[in-house]
This record gives sequence, structure tokens and C-alpha cells, in this order.
Amino acid sequence: MANSTKRDIDILAVSRVTRSIAAGMINVAFPYYILKDLHYGAFVIGLIYVFATIATAVFGFLSGFTTDVWGKRGTLVITSALLPVSAVLVFLSQSLWLIIPAAMLGGYSATGSLAGGGIGGAVQPIQNTILSDLTDPEKRTNYFSVFTFLAGVAGALGALLAKPFDVRQIFIIAAVISAIGIPALFYLSVKDSTGKIGVLKTKSTIGKFSLTGMLNGFSQGLVVPFLIPFFVLVYHVPKNEMSAYVFASGLLGSFALLAAPLLEKLFGFVKSIVISRGLGMILFIIFPIIHYLPLAVVIYVIAPALRVIALPIQQSEMTRRVDENELGRALGINQVTRLAASSLATLLGGIFLDAALFELPFFIYGGVMTGNLYLYTRFFGTKKAPIPDDEDAAEVK
Repeated sequence: MANSTKRDIDILAVSRVTRSIAAGMINVAFPYYILKDLHYGAFVIGLIYVFATIATAVFGFLSGFTTDVWGKRGTLVITSALLPVSAVLVFLSQSLWLIIPAAMLGGYSATGSLAGGGIGGAVQPIQNTILSDLTDPEKRTNYFSVFTFLAGVAGALGALLAKPFDVRQIFIIAAVISAIGIPALFYLSVKDSTGKIGVLKTKSTIGKFSLTGMLNGFSQGLVVPFLIPFFVLVYHVPKNEMSAYVFASGLLGSFALLAAPLLEKLFGFVKSIVISRGLGMILFIIFPIIHYLPLAVVIYVIAPALRVIALPIQQSEMTRRVDENELGRALGINQVTRLAASSLATLLGGIFLDAALFELPFFIYGGVMTGNLYLYTRFFGTKKAPIPDDEDAAEVK
């Protein structure tokens, strides 16, 4: 590996880690800030998550577009600055009129695990595009696994770091930490794409990933943003105790990601998705009906790991199947469809929780995820596809 490539990967890793530490802190603090400090209900926090999810989808799409047709480095720098700016704005105000746009800038959507980039997610398409450029296809799953592992460990550490601080203090600390890695991004020596506005050569493949991403996003939006509020409202778990649970869940999810290359080798892309997310789906269906805190905590720790363990495999497979000059847009489009569906589901989940219908979102989650796993099998089969793998490629001259 060339020295410049290694340096670029190291810079990306530092940026990913610092942002994830900040995200882990905000992930714990934000629900307590809205529910306990400001005394709003589950519907309000659900509405904030909806607005933030929509904003993240828009920013993710725009950044994916500019990544392909303008430049990777500049897009990454600008998008990375949104998280620290948002955290400062939340720290400065107790008014929803400022907190909501701040949450939108920072992507406080809570639609993913700490490892999967649930906060500040607009930067993910660009980071993954650049990492794809820097790595060989046969080693890409390993790199995605390590990067997502680092993000998860850092996010779990951030959740633990939130434990001793006042809720509002957490936001200014998170702002400083998330800004640390930004200056180094100016030194990235990545090659810009030659993508142009026009018909996408691999639009059929992009459409398939986007449809499965949409259903995955809808299922996530129903339950993931409300897992911490669920413990707050149903079990009345204090912040310090919840921080420890979030840390344990994030840590297990992170180490689970290191098994992704082995999982891919044993089962391939589709079976890895079906097995891991199918098991996670079963646990999430059980979660709201047990009414026993120790078991609920065990499920909370294990189920997110099952959701994310195949994420590096999915990311790697998408980079294999999509034209390299369209990858930024493909990841942006995928994020738009996923987060748009997630925003609708989050709104529904907030309504259900406010009405004390705690089980319903998890049951709907099970039905949607079943359909999603069927589509993975239908669209992608059980074998990897060569590059390019798209019937549309023949149509483009």
C-alpha cells in the first residue's frame, strides 16, 4: 500500500472515530434533554427525529451528487462540519425553534446503531465512496468492517463518557470532539470522479439496493429511535445506568462487525443478511412483551449487533455492483430512500409510544423486515456478481 493511500485511510479513520465519540455522547444525551430537562413527550422527540431524518436524507443525497460531479474532499469537509455546529446550537438554546434545526443539521435521526452512523449520517456516503476508492475490491469488506468497528467502539466510548456530565454540557464537549478530525481532511489526496449529470448506467442495481434500503429504513425508524425512550418511559431507567447499557450494546455491535469477512466467506452476501437480521428481528419482536428489565437489557445489547453485523458486507457488495463514477450518487440515493421511509416510520413510532401502544411498532417491524429479507433473496440471489452487474450497462454508449 502506497504511503499516501495509508495516510488517507488514517485520516478517514481519525475523522470517523472522533465523530462517532461525539455521536455516542449525543445519542444518550438528546433523549434525556428533550424528555427530562425540557419535559416534552415521546411524540415531540419523534417529530424531531423525523425532521432530522429528512434533513439527513437531503444532505446525504446532495453530498453524494456533489461527490461525483464536484469533488470528494471539499464535500467531505463541508458535511463533516455540520455535526459540531449542530451540537453548539443545542448547547446554546433551550428553545425548540433552535433545537429542531440544530438536530436537522447534525442528523440526530437515531435511525442506526452507533456503529452504523445513526447520528451525523449525511457524511457516510462520502466516507464510504472515498474508502472504496482507496481499497481493493477483494479487501473492501475487511476495511468496511474495521472502519465500522472503530465507529462502534468510539460510539460506545462516547456513550460511557456522557455518564458523569450534565446533559447540556455533553453537547459542547461533543462539538469539540467532533471538530478535531476536520482539519486533517484538507490533506486528503483522493482522486475525484469523472461522473456527469445524466442517465445512470447501473440504475437497475441502484434501484434494487434502494428498495431494500427503504424497507430497512422503515423498520429501523419504527423502533431504533425509541429504544432509549422506551427504557426511560417504561422502565424509568436513569441516565447514568442507561449510558452503561448503550456502551455495552455499542461495544458488542462493534466487535460483531469484525466477524463480517468470515460471515461473508461462510454464507455469502444474501445469506449473511437473512441470518443476522432475521435473528435480530425475532429478538425485537420479543423485546416489548417480556416486561422484565434484565432480559430487556440483554435483548437491547444483542439485537443491534445482529442488525449491523452484515453492514460491511452490504456496503462492499454495493461498491462491487455499481459503476465507480456513480457510487457517490448511488449511496446518496440509497440513503434518501432509506431515511425518507425511516422518517415516516419514526413519526408513527412516536405516535404509538405517546399512546402507550408500546408493542405495536415492534410487531410492524417484524412484518416489514420479513418482506425486506424476501426481496434481498429475490433481487440478489446467493452469489456475488461481477462488475458491472447491471442490464442497464448495455444501454449506455
